[in-house]
Amino acid sequence: MGSHMECSSDESSELSDADIDDYAEKAYTDLKSGKLVARFGADRFRCPFCPGKKKQDYRYNELLQHAIGVGASNRAAKVKANHQALASHLKTDHADAAGSLPPRQAEALINPPKPVQDQELFVWPWMGILANVPVEQTQRGGAIVMQQLAGYKPIRFNAVHCPDGGYTGFAIVRFNKDWIGFKDALGFHNTYKSHHLGKTDWEANKSDKYMFAWLAKEEDYKADDPVGKFLSENGDLKTVAELQQEMSRKTDTLITSLTSQISAKSKYLMELECKCNQMDLALQRAMEDNDSLDQRYNEEMRKMQSTAREHSLKIFHETDQLRKQLDEKENDIRRRSKQLSEIVAQTDMERRKLENERKKNDGQNDSLNMARIEQEKANEGVRLLVEKHKKEKEAALNKILLLEKQLDEKHQLELDIQQLRGKLEVVKHMEGEGVDVKKRTEELNKDLQDRIDAMEDLEELNQALIIKERMTNDELQDAKKELISGLVDLLGPRSNIGIRRMGQVDEKPFIEACKPKYGAEADTKALEFCSMWQDNLRDANWHPFKIVTTGEKSEQIIDEGDEKLVGLKEELGEEVYKAVTTALVEMNEYNASGSYVVSELWNNKDNRKASMGEVVEHILKQWKAKRKR
Repeated sequence: MGSHMECSSDESSELSDADIDDYAEKAYTDLKSGKLVARFGADRFRCPFCPGKKKQDYRYNELLQHAIGVGASNRAAKVKANHQALASHLKTDHADAAGSLPPRQAEALINPPKPVQDQELFVWPWMGILANVPVEQTQRGGAIVMQQLAGYKPIRFNAVHCPDGGYTGFAIVRFNKDWIGFKDALGFHNTYKSHHLGKTDWEANKSDKYMFAWLAKEEDYKADDPVGKFLSENGDLKTVAELQQEMSRKTDTLITSLTSQISAKSKYLMELECKCNQMDLALQRAMEDNDSLDQRYNEEMRKMQSTAREHSLKIFHETDQLRKQLDEKENDIRRRSKQLSEIVAQTDMERRKLENERKKNDGQNDSLNMARIEQEKANEGVRLLVEKHKKEKEAALNKILLLEKQLDEKHQLELDIQQLRGKLEVVKHMEGEGVDVKKRTEELNKDLQDRIDAMEDLEELNQALIIKERMTNDELQDAKKELISGLVDLLGPRSNIGIRRMGQVDEKPFIEACKPKYGAEADTKALEFCSMWQDNLRDANWHPFKIVTTGEKSEQIIDEGDEKLVGLKEELGEEVYKAVTTALVEMNEYNASGSYVVSELWNNKDNRKASMGEVVEHILKQWKAKRKR
């Protein structure tokens, strides 16, 4: 922070050109003594005068080029003096770091090329002019000439032609746009000049025996000839100072742009962190609310369980109280009966009288008991018959409406007949009770015969309706078979209504189970297993089902302990086991006696058997859709 403020204050105060050398010498002394540090490793440097820059770490050649560029720019005098001192410090005290650079590059950085005059104009990008270039050496992009000039690192060769297309004998070579390229261009220029093959030598004798060469400058750029035209079309005139200033300006612009981007990204990062913290807070609140709901739910469950426990204990207590009351009443009756027996035994007369009355009552009680027993039998028969009729009624709910009505009448007649028979039995045992048994019996027999005749008539009508229903059902099944046969090509597996082969084993799970075990032969082995298990399903002697009764309802379910099914699950896995058991259930439901595959209209959307109405509606929709197309 302190060095940055120092640098800012340095830029705010100006020095005269005469004092720049003194200030640079002072800065060099601080660098050499270690007060200011520029080197932090074998090939890691920093500029101690630019702490605010984005880039802090430099290599030797990068920092030296930075120091030379700023020291030669038009910036504040102190800034130039500091960077000139840094350049001297790097050249003098850290020249060993230049050993990792190529010799020419290190030399160019330590001793940058200097023009004869600061305001001398050169063609930019750096270009060299070649005169007396044989036409055969201009072919293939001037490969021969480029090879001869390889020591100066030219990057491109262009032969110069007249407007009419004729070759002028001149050629242009281009160099890299950096200071190393400029040093290569000066070396190219000085080499030919030292051998008396420069521009002045060319202008003096214009001999065609040798190839002359020089660095393109203002005079060549402004010449009214094909060479000047080529230079003006492909380059500009600039001084070295202008180029240094332009490079420095581009560097400052880049630094400003990068600083702005960093600031924007930092702001965006802070916004993201703020949003992240808000989301964390909201998530924490949601988790707290969830914990609170769980706690309330658990508390309510505990209260409900406690209430249920108390209610059960209350019921048990009330039951015990009622049982005790019943026992007390039973004991009271026994005690009274005992008292009565003692009173009866007081006198023989009363005893005989009571004995006679007891015998008479016993006879009456026997008759009443017999009547009661017969009545209970009749009631039991009626109850069983009612239950039987109830089951028959539940099983016949899907039959036609007229048959259901007649069956209900038949059941009522049977109930009346059973009740009449029970009454007859009761009347037979009531003789001697002041009832005209014979007359009552005749009335009941007549009523019973009427009911039996009505039931026989109803039975004949029921039989006719049953035969008609069976004929209608057979016709419906025949029509259904014809419909399935005709719709095989029309109904596909993706349509809502399709045809399903009930009892056929799905081979896909067999293929998936055989792939890891049998590799290339998986499909063949899967078909063999699938065919074998289809044959097992047709085996009438194999019936892997067991009957389970829930309440009054019994049903057949798969016997999971069957040896074949257990072996199948162990050998080929759960999915194959499900495929075989599904086919077993379907075959047991649709064709248990025949044990062969049956085609069935199927609702693919709801995965159930399709009704005839759904099939007809689906066909009409398809027909209407085809008519629209």
